[in-house]
Amino acid sequence: MDGSLMAKSSAKNNATASAIGFEAELWRAADALRSNMDAAEYKHVVLELLFLKYISDAFEEQHAKLDAEPFAEKMAALATTWRTQQAEAARLDAAIAANLERWGYGLPE
Repeated sequence: MDGSLMAKSSAKNNATASAIGFEAELWRAADALRSNMDAAEYKHVVLELLFLKYISDAFEEQHAKLDAEPFAEKMAALATTWRTQQAEAARLDAAIAANLERWGYGLPE
């Protein structure tokens, strides 16, 4: 392999490893588990770790998306949603009361 290509690859791996953090520790723990475990059992451990990684990445992505939205816009959207929900609740309460009254079950006031 070309020396410059190898240096670029090594630099990329080092940058990735330093940005990742605790993955090297997990890898060592997985190696320790693998030595004492049957492959049929070990696959469950690995699949669970992969699932946790997927969930973690999805959470981080959603968290970053929510952090990108300014607080004032979040609050305005929440207030609009709350007002819409309150209006719908009042409409449903009135419809329920009207139906109960029509069926002879008036609500106490």
